[in-house]
Amino acid sequence: MHKAGFVNIIGSPNVGKSTLMNELVGERLSIITSKAQTTRHRILGIVNDEEHQIVFSDTPGIVDPAYKMHEGMMSFVKSAISDADVILLMVEVREKEFKDKDILARLQKTSTPIIFLINKIDEIPQEELEQKVDFWKEQLPNAKVFPIAALHNFNVDQVVLEIKALLPESPPFFDKDALTDRPEKFFMSEIIREKILLNYKKEIPYSCEVEIEEFKDEEKIVRIRAVIMVIRDSQKGIIIGHQGKGLKRVGTQARKDMEKFLDKKVFLEIFVKVNKDWRNNEAQLKRFGYLNR
Repeated sequence: MHKAGFVNIIGSPNVGKSTLMNELVGERLSIITSKAQTTRHRILGIVNDEEHQIVFSDTPGIVDPAYKMHEGMMSFVKSAISDADVILLMVEVREKEFKDKDILARLQKTSTPIIFLINKIDEIPQEELEQKVDFWKEQLPNAKVFPIAALHNFNVDQVVLEIKALLPESPPFFDKDALTDRPEKFFMSEIIREKILLNYKKEIPYSCEVEIEEFKDEEKIVRIRAVIMVIRDSQKGIIIGHQGKGLKRVGTQARKDMEKFLDKKVFLEIFVKVNKDWRNNEAQLKRFGYLNR
Protein backbone atom coordinates (compact mmCIF):
# COMPACT_ATOMS: atom_id res chain seq x y z
CA MET A 1 0.00 0.00 0.00
CA HIS A 2 1.41 3.37 -1.06
CA LYS A 3 0.22 6.68 0.40
CA ALA A 4 0.73 10.11 -1.14
CA GLY A 5 -0.66 13.59 -0.69
CA PHE A 6 -0.24 17.34 -0.58
CA VAL A 7 0.63 18.82 2.83
CA ASN A 8 0.33 22.59 2.76
CA ILE A 9 1.89 24.91 5.36
CA ILE A 10 -0.02 28.14 6.08
CA GLY A 11 0.24 30.89 8.69
CA SER A 12 1.13 34.53 9.31
CA PRO A 13 4.46 36.02 8.16
CA ASN A 14 7.51 35.07 10.22
CA VAL A 15 6.04 32.20 12.21
CA GLY A 16 8.70 29.78 10.91
CA LYS A 17 6.97 28.14 7.92
CA SER A 18 10.07 28.17 5.72
CA THR A 19 12.31 26.91 8.55
CA LEU A 20 9.89 24.01 9.07
CA MET A 21 9.67 23.31 5.33
CA ASN A 22 13.46 23.04 5.03
CA GLU A 23 13.60 20.85 8.15
CA LEU A 24 10.91 18.51 6.78
CA VAL A 25 12.45 18.25 3.31
CA GLY A 26 16.05 18.06 4.54
CA GLU A 27 17.14 20.63 1.93
CA ARG A 28 17.25 24.41 1.89
CA LEU A 29 14.46 25.10 -0.61
CA SER A 30 12.78 28.10 1.02
CA ILE A 31 14.76 31.25 1.73
CA ILE A 32 14.67 32.42 5.33
CA THR A 33 15.12 35.88 6.80
CA SER A 34 13.63 37.68 9.78
CA LYS A 35 11.66 39.98 7.46
CA ALA A 36 7.97 39.51 6.66
CA GLN A 37 7.02 38.45 3.11
CA THR A 38 10.29 36.59 2.55
CA THR A 39 8.31 33.80 0.84
CA ARG A 40 6.33 35.06 -2.15
CA HIS A 41 5.48 31.85 -4.01
CA ARG A 42 4.21 28.36 -3.31
CA ILE A 43 7.27 26.16 -3.24
CA LEU A 44 6.92 22.39 -3.27
CA GLY A 45 9.33 20.11 -1.44
CA ILE A 46 8.91 16.38 -2.02
CA VAL A 47 9.81 13.75 0.59
CA ASN A 48 9.84 10.09 -0.40
CA ASP A 49 10.25 6.77 1.32
CA GLU A 50 9.22 3.34 0.06
CA GLU A 51 5.59 3.62 1.18
CA HIS A 52 4.99 7.41 1.14
CA GLN A 53 5.33 10.51 -0.96
CA ILE A 54 4.69 13.71 0.98
CA VAL A 55 4.44 16.82 -1.18
CA PHE A 56 5.02 19.75 1.18
CA SER A 57 4.07 23.23 0.09
CA ASP A 58 5.46 26.40 1.69
CA THR A 59 3.19 29.41 1.15
CA PRO A 60 3.51 33.18 1.60
CA GLY A 61 2.61 34.61 5.00
CA ILE A 62 -0.96 35.90 5.20
CA VAL A 63 -0.99 39.65 4.39
CA ASP A 64 -3.55 42.35 3.71
CA PRO A 65 -3.04 42.97 -0.03
CA ALA A 66 -1.60 46.40 -0.94
CA TYR A 67 -0.61 45.50 -4.53
CA LYS A 68 -1.71 43.07 -7.23
CA MET A 69 1.41 41.09 -6.29
CA HIS A 70 -0.05 40.58 -2.77
CA GLU A 71 -3.36 39.46 -4.28
CA GLY A 72 -1.44 36.82 -6.22
CA MET A 73 0.39 35.78 -3.04
CA MET A 74 -2.92 35.42 -1.17
CA SER A 75 -4.38 33.34 -4.00
CA PHE A 76 -1.54 30.85 -3.31
CA VAL A 77 -2.65 30.69 0.35
CA LYS A 78 -6.32 30.15 -0.54
CA SER A 79 -5.51 27.45 -3.09
CA ALA A 80 -3.29 25.81 -0.44
CA ILE A 81 -6.37 25.39 1.78
CA SER A 82 -8.59 24.01 -0.99
CA ASP A 83 -6.15 21.53 -2.58
CA ALA A 84 -4.51 20.09 0.56
CA ASP A 85 -4.82 16.50 1.75
CA VAL A 86 -3.44 17.67 5.10
CA ILE A 87 -3.15 21.31 6.30
CA LEU A 88 -0.27 22.34 8.55
CA LEU A 89 -1.48 25.52 10.23
CA MET A 90 1.30 27.34 12.01
CA VAL A 91 1.36 30.09 14.63
CA GLU A 92 4.20 31.26 16.79
CA VAL A 93 3.90 30.87 20.51
CA ARG A 94 3.32 34.59 21.23
CA GLU A 95 0.46 35.04 18.76
CA LYS A 96 -2.75 35.94 20.59
CA GLU A 97 -5.18 35.50 17.70
CA PHE A 98 -5.29 34.36 14.11
CA LYS A 99 -4.95 37.55 12.07
CA ASP A 100 -7.10 36.66 9.05
CA LYS A 101 -10.65 35.94 10.21
CA ASP A 102 -11.83 34.79 6.75
CA ILE A 103 -9.12 32.15 6.56
CA LEU A 104 -9.83 31.05 10.15
CA ALA A 105 -13.53 30.67 9.27
CA ARG A 106 -12.60 28.54 6.22
CA LEU A 107 -10.38 26.35 8.39
CA GLN A 108 -13.13 25.92 11.00
CA LYS A 109 -15.45 24.61 8.26
CA THR A 110 -13.07 22.43 6.26
CA SER A 111 -13.22 18.64 6.37
CA THR A 112 -9.49 18.42 5.48
CA PRO A 113 -7.40 17.19 8.44
CA ILE A 114 -5.57 20.07 10.19
CA ILE A 115 -2.36 19.71 12.18
CA PHE A 116 -2.01 22.84 14.29
CA LEU A 117 1.62 23.73 15.04
CA ILE A 118 2.56 26.14 17.83
CA ASN A 119 6.14 27.10 16.97
CA LYS A 120 9.04 28.58 18.99
CA ILE A 121 7.86 26.94 22.23
CA ASP A 122 11.39 27.23 23.67
CA GLU A 123 10.65 30.95 24.18
CA ILE A 124 8.00 30.60 26.93
CA PRO A 125 7.52 28.66 30.21
CA GLN A 126 5.61 25.36 30.27
CA GLU A 127 2.49 26.62 32.10
CA GLU A 128 2.06 29.44 29.58
CA LEU A 129 2.38 26.92 26.75
CA GLU A 130 -0.41 24.79 28.24
CA GLN A 131 -2.72 27.83 28.23
CA LYS A 132 -1.83 28.48 24.57
CA VAL A 133 -2.64 24.87 23.61
CA ASP A 134 -6.05 25.15 25.33
CA PHE A 135 -6.78 28.49 23.63
CA TRP A 136 -6.02 27.22 20.12
CA LYS A 137 -7.95 23.98 20.72
CA GLU A 138 -11.01 26.15 21.39
CA GLN A 139 -10.44 28.12 18.17
CA LEU A 140 -10.02 25.00 16.03
CA PRO A 141 -11.56 21.98 17.78
CA ASN A 142 -11.14 19.91 14.58
CA ALA A 143 -7.32 20.29 14.64
CA LYS A 144 -4.67 18.19 16.34
CA VAL A 145 -2.26 20.50 18.21
CA PHE A 146 1.51 19.96 18.28
CA PRO A 147 3.90 22.29 20.14
CA ILE A 148 7.18 22.44 18.17
CA ALA A 149 10.47 24.32 17.83
CA ALA A 150 11.21 24.06 14.09
CA LEU A 151 14.61 25.74 14.38
CA HIS A 152 15.79 23.08 16.85
CA ASN A 153 13.91 20.21 15.14
CA PHE A 154 11.93 19.63 18.38
CA ASN A 155 8.83 17.40 17.93
CA VAL A 156 9.07 17.61 14.12
CA ASP A 157 9.43 13.79 13.88
CA GLN A 158 6.07 13.37 15.66
CA VAL A 159 4.45 15.74 13.17
CA VAL A 160 5.80 13.64 10.27
CA LEU A 161 4.36 10.45 11.83
CA GLU A 162 0.97 12.15 12.15
CA ILE A 163 1.13 13.32 8.52
CA LYS A 164 1.91 9.78 7.31
CA ALA A 165 -1.06 8.44 9.27
CA LEU A 166 -3.39 10.99 7.62
CA LEU A 167 -2.20 10.64 4.00
CA PRO A 168 -4.65 9.00 1.59
CA GLU A 169 -3.79 5.83 -0.32
CA SER A 170 -2.41 6.94 -3.67
CA PRO A 171 0.38 6.27 -6.16
CA PRO A 172 3.13 8.96 -6.16
CA PHE A 173 2.36 12.24 -7.95
CA PHE A 174 5.99 12.92 -8.88
CA ASP A 175 8.99 10.81 -9.76
CA LYS A 176 10.32 9.20 -6.55
CA ASP A 177 13.70 10.93 -7.08
CA ALA A 178 12.15 14.41 -7.35
CA LEU A 179 12.89 16.99 -4.66
CA THR A 180 10.77 19.90 -5.97
CA ASP A 181 8.60 20.96 -8.89
CA ARG A 182 10.61 24.15 -9.45
CA PRO A 183 13.49 24.54 -11.93
CA GLU A 184 16.99 25.39 -10.69
CA LYS A 185 16.59 28.85 -12.24
CA PHE A 186 13.82 29.67 -9.73
CA PHE A 187 16.08 28.89 -6.77
CA MET A 188 18.85 31.06 -8.19
CA SER A 189 16.51 34.08 -8.25
CA GLU A 190 15.35 33.28 -4.70
CA ILE A 191 18.95 33.13 -3.45
CA ILE A 192 19.63 36.62 -4.85
CA ARG A 193 16.37 37.90 -3.33
CA GLU A 194 17.38 36.50 0.07
CA LYS A 195 20.68 38.43 -0.09
CA ILE A 196 18.76 41.63 -0.91
CA LEU A 197 16.52 41.03 2.13
CA LEU A 198 19.58 40.50 4.33
CA ASN A 199 21.62 43.46 3.06
CA TYR A 200 19.10 46.27 2.59
CA LYS A 201 16.62 47.96 4.92
CA LYS A 202 13.18 49.57 4.79
CA GLU A 203 11.15 49.22 1.61
CA ILE A 204 14.05 48.29 -0.71
CA PRO A 205 13.68 44.46 -0.52
CA TYR A 206 9.91 44.69 -1.02
CA SER A 207 10.35 46.80 -4.16
CA CYS A 208 12.68 44.26 -5.80
CA GLU A 209 12.05 41.36 -8.13
CA VAL A 210 14.82 39.15 -9.50
CA GLU A 211 14.70 37.66 -12.98
CA ILE A 212 17.21 35.14 -14.33
CA GLU A 213 17.82 36.13 -17.95
CA GLU A 214 20.37 33.42 -18.69
CA PHE A 215 21.15 30.07 -17.08
CA LYS A 216 23.80 28.11 -19.00
CA ASP A 217 24.86 24.82 -17.46
CA GLU A 218 28.23 24.07 -19.03
CA GLU A 219 30.52 21.11 -18.28
CA LYS A 220 32.57 22.78 -15.53
CA ILE A 221 30.65 25.96 -14.72
CA VAL A 222 27.12 27.39 -14.61
CA ARG A 223 26.83 30.86 -16.16
CA ILE A 224 24.02 32.97 -14.73
CA ARG A 225 22.90 36.45 -15.73
CA ALA A 226 20.36 38.02 -13.37
CA VAL A 227 18.47 41.31 -13.29
CA ILE A 228 17.30 42.96 -10.08
CA MET A 229 14.26 45.12 -10.79
CA VAL A 230 13.47 48.12 -8.58
CA ILE A 231 10.66 50.65 -8.80
CA ARG A 232 12.68 53.91 -8.52
CA ASP A 233 15.99 55.36 -9.75
CA SER A 234 17.01 56.15 -6.15
CA GLN A 235 16.61 52.46 -5.24
CA LYS A 236 18.85 51.46 -8.13
CA GLY A 237 21.58 53.64 -6.64
CA ILE A 238 21.08 52.14 -3.17
CA ILE A 239 21.25 48.55 -4.48
CA ILE A 240 24.44 49.24 -6.45
CA GLY A 241 25.99 51.19 -3.57
CA HIS A 242 29.08 53.41 -3.42
CA GLN A 243 31.56 52.30 -6.11
CA GLY A 244 29.34 49.24 -6.76
CA LYS A 245 30.15 47.72 -3.37
CA GLY A 246 26.53 46.89 -2.42
CA LEU A 247 25.85 44.92 -5.59
CA LYS A 248 29.23 43.21 -5.37
CA ARG A 249 28.46 42.04 -1.82
CA VAL A 250 25.07 40.63 -2.87
CA GLY A 251 26.70 38.92 -5.86
CA THR A 252 29.48 37.32 -3.80
CA GLN A 253 27.10 36.03 -1.12
CA ALA A 254 24.62 34.73 -3.72
CA ARG A 255 27.30 33.01 -5.83
CA LYS A 256 28.60 31.07 -2.79
CA ASP A 257 25.09 29.78 -1.99
CA MET A 258 24.44 28.97 -5.65
CA GLU A 259 27.62 26.89 -5.81
CA LYS A 260 26.50 24.94 -2.74
CA PHE A 261 23.01 24.42 -4.19
CA LEU A 262 24.22 23.36 -7.66
CA ASP A 263 27.40 21.64 -6.44
CA LYS A 264 29.28 23.35 -9.26
CA LYS A 265 31.27 26.54 -9.98
CA VAL A 266 29.10 29.54 -10.83
CA PHE A 267 29.89 32.64 -12.87
CA LEU A 268 27.28 35.23 -11.84
CA GLU A 269 26.55 38.60 -13.44
CA ILE A 270 23.91 40.86 -11.86
CA PHE A 271 22.42 44.02 -13.37
CA VAL A 272 19.93 46.48 -11.84
CA LYS A 273 17.04 47.98 -13.84
CA VAL A 274 14.21 50.33 -12.96
CA ASN A 275 10.81 48.73 -13.63
CA LYS A 276 8.37 51.22 -12.07
CA ASP A 277 5.10 49.31 -11.92
CA TRP A 278 5.98 45.62 -11.80
CA ARG A 279 4.01 45.01 -8.55
CA ASN A 280 0.73 46.13 -10.19
CA ASN A 281 1.29 45.09 -13.82
CA GLU A 282 -0.66 41.92 -14.60
CA ALA A 283 1.45 40.88 -17.60
CA GLN A 284 4.66 41.17 -15.59
CA LEU A 285 3.18 39.45 -12.52
CA LYS A 286 2.20 36.53 -14.78
CA ARG A 287 5.75 36.43 -16.15
CA PHE A 288 7.18 36.37 -12.61
CA GLY A 289 4.74 33.62 -11.55
CA TYR A 290 2.47 35.58 -9.15
CA LEU A 291 -0.65 35.25 -11.29
CA ASN A 292 -1.86 32.34 -13.39
CA ARG A 293 -1.12 32.73 -17.05
